[in-house]
Amino acid sequence: MIGRSVWRGGVGSSITFFHGWPWSRHSHVVRPMYPKRTICFPLSRNITLFPIRLPARPVAGRRFPYTTNLGHKLMLHPREVESIPNNISVLNVRSIASDNSDKTRTTRLERKEARTWQQQISPYARLMRIDRPIGSWLLFWPCGWSIALSTPAGCWPDPMMLGLFGVGAFVMRGAGCTINDLWDRDIDAKVERTRNRPLVSGEIAPFDAVVFLAGQLGVGLLVLLQLNWYSILLGASSLGLVIVYPLMKRVTYWPQLMLGATFNWGALLGWSATQGSVEWSACLPLYVAGICWTIVYDTIYAHQDKVDDLIIGIKSTALRFGDNTKLWLSGFTAAMIGNLLTAGLVCDQTWPYYTSIGLIGAHLAHQIHSLNIHNPKDCATKFISNHQVGFLLFLGIVLGTLYKKNSEDRTKGSVTGSSSNPSGQLSATVTSARNIVV
Repeated sequence: MIGRSVWRGGVGSSITFFHGWPWSRHSHVVRPMYPKRTICFPLSRNITLFPIRLPARPVAGRRFPYTTNLGHKLMLHPREVESIPNNISVLNVRSIASDNSDKTRTTRLERKEARTWQQQISPYARLMRIDRPIGSWLLFWPCGWSIALSTPAGCWPDPMMLGLFGVGAFVMRGAGCTINDLWDRDIDAKVERTRNRPLVSGEIAPFDAVVFLAGQLGVGLLVLLQLNWYSILLGASSLGLVIVYPLMKRVTYWPQLMLGATFNWGALLGWSATQGSVEWSACLPLYVAGICWTIVYDTIYAHQDKVDDLIIGIKSTALRFGDNTKLWLSGFTAAMIGNLLTAGLVCDQTWPYYTSIGLIGAHLAHQIHSLNIHNPKDCATKFISNHQVGFLLFLGIVLGTLYKKNSEDRTKGSVTGSSSNPSGQLSATVTSARNIVV
């Protein structure tokens, strides 16, 4: 029968056998125990565990004391106590903070800093609508149309101009969104689709948004300064439209008309940037066509929020047209097609241009026919598809301008041939008469 359990504290252990074994009554067996490296203290390499000070009483014939482990407290046997060291220390244990752990900690800190950096930039990116690039494309396409339409016959559009206007469209669209959100903080908080915008949710303070807007306008000014003085003045004159547009929804049911006048200003600016002035006979029909197109796609867009707009008193063409939306959109589509044909006739465009106009008409007709104005998801899909309209017209203008050279060459060849035929007939007649006389 095993008597009492003993302390296993790292220096050894003993077991007492008694009353059960006649050949070994009150015998004592010592079993050495070796220290285990199971305790790690990263704060210090040498740590004193238990600074125990006990009175020492030697026991004859005994080398180790009897001990009893009661609960969590270390107890020495009261009858037989042997002197033990005043303090017990753990052997030097290497800290857990090794080189690998340092690298891991550094990597975690770097990742945390990267996440923080992204979180700081994310609200401003959403304020510019970087996650929704369709607005930048819709602002760029009228500029691209005008640049391509002003290109000489048989030439490609100037890539430098296209790049400048692309950057300008991206920056100024972001500036317009910032202005819009500054004006509409109270409105956006009441609309389901816009209540998570950075200014409404408090991620960006209004003062910070104003500073950010100043930076955007500064970049836009740098782009504008790359153009001629006529274009600089013309481009600067559109800033009033950019600032006033967000207020129109509080005043009139036609804010989309003001948006069209703002978004299609590039139809005038692109021509002046390449030619030094505006050819109004060609640019004005193109500008009006762009305004009609904007009314079409932004009315579809406005149908997403018409319920909230009606509750909070915001006006739009979606509420103005109501159930007659498809009829109104068909009329604006016809006006757009008519003005595009006029611009093509003024610029002596060729069949690729008119083919693209036919494809655009078919696309818009299908878009309007299949539109469900009571389904916000369908309205959003139809709105985004207008990017294809802008690309089709740009492609038609480019191909039509390249084809101009071939048609002009053929025209010149036919004129030269017809003018050379009478002289040839005259020389042949004179030669035959001379032969007769001879």
